[in-house]
Amino acid sequence: MEGHRQFMHAAGLGCTGTPSWCRLTYRVRRGDGDVSVALGKKEEPPLWNYVTKLEKLGATGGTWRFKCSFCDEIRQRSYSRVKAHLLALKGQGISICRRATMADKLEMQKLENEFELKKSESGRRAVPLPCESLSKKRKSCISPIVASFGIQARDQLDQEIARMFFTGGVPFNLVRNPSYHRSYQFAAASKLDGYVPPSYNKLRTSLLQQEKNNVEKLLVPLKSTWKEKGVTIVSDGWSDPVRKPLINFLATSGSGPMFLKAENCFGEVKDKFFIAKLLEEVIHQVGDQNVVQVITDNAPNCKAAGDLIEGRFPHIYWTPCVVHTLNLALKNICAARNVEANQETYEKCNWITEIHGDALAIKKLHHEPQHETSNFWGLQAMVISEEWSTYRDDDIGKASFVKEKIVDDDWWEKMWDSMIEKVKAEIYKREKRSMSEFSPFYNVVYEILVARWTKNNTPLHCLAHSLNPSDDWLNEDLARKGPHRDAEISHERIKCFRRLFPSNEDHMKVMQEYALFSMKSGPFEDLTSISMMTTMDPKSWWANFGAQTPLLQTLAFKLLGQPSSSSCAERNWSTYSFIHSLRRNMLNPSCTQDLVFIHNNLRLLSRNSDQYEAEKTKMWDVGGDGFDSMEDVGFLEFADLSL
Repeated sequence: MEGHRQFMHAAGLGCTGTPSWCRLTYRVRRGDGDVSVALGKKEEPPLWNYVTKLEKLGATGGTWRFKCSFCDEIRQRSYSRVKAHLLALKGQGISICRRATMADKLEMQKLENEFELKKSESGRRAVPLPCESLSKKRKSCISPIVASFGIQARDQLDQEIARMFFTGGVPFNLVRNPSYHRSYQFAAASKLDGYVPPSYNKLRTSLLQQEKNNVEKLLVPLKSTWKEKGVTIVSDGWSDPVRKPLINFLATSGSGPMFLKAENCFGEVKDKFFIAKLLEEVIHQVGDQNVVQVITDNAPNCKAAGDLIEGRFPHIYWTPCVVHTLNLALKNICAARNVEANQETYEKCNWITEIHGDALAIKKLHHEPQHETSNFWGLQAMVISEEWSTYRDDDIGKASFVKEKIVDDDWWEKMWDSMIEKVKAEIYKREKRSMSEFSPFYNVVYEILVARWTKNNTPLHCLAHSLNPSDDWLNEDLARKGPHRDAEISHERIKCFRRLFPSNEDHMKVMQEYALFSMKSGPFEDLTSISMMTTMDPKSWWANFGAQTPLLQTLAFKLLGQPSSSSCAERNWSTYSFIHSLRRNMLNPSCTQDLVFIHNNLRLLSRNSDQYEAEKTKMWDVGGDGFDSMEDVGFLEFADLSL
């Protein structure tokens, strides 16, 4: 600021009385946005006239010690707080004036609106829009019909909106957001003379708080279903753009994941006690009787925290994330390390590691992940085309390697075989073995999968498996057994019954109910009940045929709709990074959390509305914030896996 004053005096210009044509501006950094300040005379905000300025606080800034002309209270804040005090704006960190009448507030609000309108008009663009660049002669030639339909005005509005996108760096995907359409439709249908869009401070304070409170009220009906449906607490950790460690918490059931909060863990030791404390707070917030399980990743501190939670709440289980488990298993298979303790695995699986490395090299050079078999033909056409020379010029060695691999049928066959769903059948087919022979490679893969599953299997999985009425899966392999005939499953199920029903009377009753269900006897021997077991959704089946076994029915309602992974918590970080990006790294943690709460839960409410399926702009929220690119969303992370 002082540098500008010196420059202006050197140029023969004073700090006041500067003509508008030579007015200078400078930019200051404040909060999470830039504020333009004109060097020259500017109009005083009107509500300062309703207080007495007593003392300037600080050499810079707009903070004053002031006395209210209505209530005589003395406060010290900036103009935004003066406005909140006088206009009775709650939640702004200052008490509201109790002496100003409604007439006083209306008059002050009118003055404030006029002031904001003048500010917006004074900042009118210097660069004309395309429609404003037309000559006067052309404008005078506009026909009455064109004028009556407002075509010129519509064009100008389109160009105003477009310029906002272009100059503000706003993503084009915003136009898929239904709120974007509704805001302009409402403005077009309403007579709002003198309307001024909300200011910077109003957006980040009162309007933000109003929307958060509104969303919390709208979530109440969904929360009311937790008592019957049960709920899972899901948690995951992340570091924001300024490397601040956060742990987020979501509550998820059949309705979808609901964002609860994110805890700032800066300076904290994230050991089992700290994580368990945070989980316990969330469990009390949700209601411990509603909680079926908590899901985290498989890290030792998270597992230990899960053990503490199970000790404090015997009816709540800690469940490791099944996606994390599968990823670890695939990592064991596809990234085998050549160490002494891993010699057998490396010997049988290192060829996959090599293929994986080849695929990464191709992906980096082609700039696109290949997910479809049709892309194979496109790749082959690419490497034999004349345009391939442009890649060769960049790096001849890499280009030759990629071409060699892409046109090699054997390489594609190996890669494809490694991704086939039915692992055993494809491995045996590739090795040209009969299913009765021994395959060293399959044996290694099988041992890895079983070891990971055994390590992360929980009694809750076994109980959910036992309550699934469908038995179609038994017909796929004659060696398979029903849950009531499987010793391991039965052992874990009985442990669950004892833990979930500590009363001897309830325990005996639920055991009897399960016997009737598993043997298809009593209330379950009806032919309609049996025929619907394989065709009806499990929860719907229990709703129709489980009334005479109330304990088992209640358990099925709570258990069968619960997730088995923490993927929704991981995906929520995309919302965080979308909101708290490098460009908005000055957002304070409280404001960021409120924005994520609103953003995530408005989408949850949208997806649970009757209008969602018919909404023209439905695609605005598919795949979360990364609609335009699914590159960072793995297949397993995007899958909706349940117990």
